[in-house]
Amino acid sequence: MSQAEASSLAHTPLDRWHRDAGAKMVPFAGYEMPIEYGSIVDEHQACRTKAALFDVSHMGRLRFDGDGAAELLDRLLTRRVIDLPVGGVRYAMVCNQDGGILDDVLVSHLKTPSDQYYYLLVVNASNRQKIVEWIKQQLDDFPTVTFTDRTELTAMIAVQGPLAMETCRKLFSFDPARLKYYQATITDQFSKPAIVSRTGYTGEDGFELVVRAEEANRIWENIMLAGRDAGFAPAGLGARDTLRMEAAMPLYGHELNESTDPISAGLSFACNLNDRDFLGRDAIAKIKTAGPKRRRVGLLPEGRRPAREGCDVIGADGKVVGTITSGGPSPTLGKPIAMAMVDVEVADQTEFEIDIRGKRSAAVVTKLPFYRRAKTDS
Repeated sequence: MSQAEASSLAHTPLDRWHRDAGAKMVPFAGYEMPIEYGSIVDEHQACRTKAALFDVSHMGRLRFDGDGAAELLDRLLTRRVIDLPVGGVRYAMVCNQDGGILDDVLVSHLKTPSDQYYYLLVVNASNRQKIVEWIKQQLDDFPTVTFTDRTELTAMIAVQGPLAMETCRKLFSFDPARLKYYQATITDQFSKPAIVSRTGYTGEDGFELVVRAEEANRIWENIMLAGRDAGFAPAGLGARDTLRMEAAMPLYGHELNESTDPISAGLSFACNLNDRDFLGRDAIAKIKTAGPKRRRVGLLPEGRRPAREGCDVIGADGKVVGTITSGGPSPTLGKPIAMAMVDVEVADQTEFEIDIRGKRSAAVVTKLPFYRRAKTDS
């Protein structure tokens, strides 16, 4: 990366901490982000067995205040928002009129200590400006809604792993373990405001924090200190990717894009089509009725060579029937894994071949996700 390229990249509030910790920094979605601090596998295993901290401040955080905010979001998102209770979080997508996915998002309904209500939309870093412009196109119909981009004013930290909740519960005035999955609340961390949610992108339990940018380093250090004896570790984008692949979480730009609809991506659960209208609704309904042309499947390639994004998937007749969207080694399973979009006519096959750098490797179809943590009572 040239000096000019580096100077054009944005930095999160935790940038100096990453560098002081020896992180390898790489360009990602307009930011310079840590990909690893030493070993992707070690950071992955820390998350699976103890807990890992991820700086996800590059994700966009968009706030909606005022009467009509729920109705605006209900028009924008594939998931119903007008009945989202205070403290609720929902996964949804923003689609164009053809049903193509512009982004996948999380929407939260929050209440401040002073009884102000608002919605927070978390969007992918690479899509933030696109989604901001898409939202602005709808604002004229909602003059009482105040829309603000809070990304640069805040930081976002994810703490994921089986020891995350128990170890960190004393750090906040509200016990995050009281949150059920896909819930959020506004609390404080040593008298400073913090939004705490319980969603995750790793397949593990844990929580996410949205805090003021100037408080990010203090709170990160507090969590690291609280988890020192429990083996907490900072983790970069490399481990975040291997973790989400094992959990079969779709990633925008891989499983999701403007040429892919939610039904084909296996995300019909995040589309509320009945008794409401939203951008892209009619197109998605038609696809659901007719059936998608492609389907997302999980594959276990034979041998040790991982199948990477873009590799062709070969059917029984020797023809290309799909494409690998994500693939790589699985540290937990100890073998390669991959996700692919394949033609629906062959999606029920139990085996395929994958063209990996000019050589064909057999691959067995497997149910998704590849990894599922043990169930808890929460």
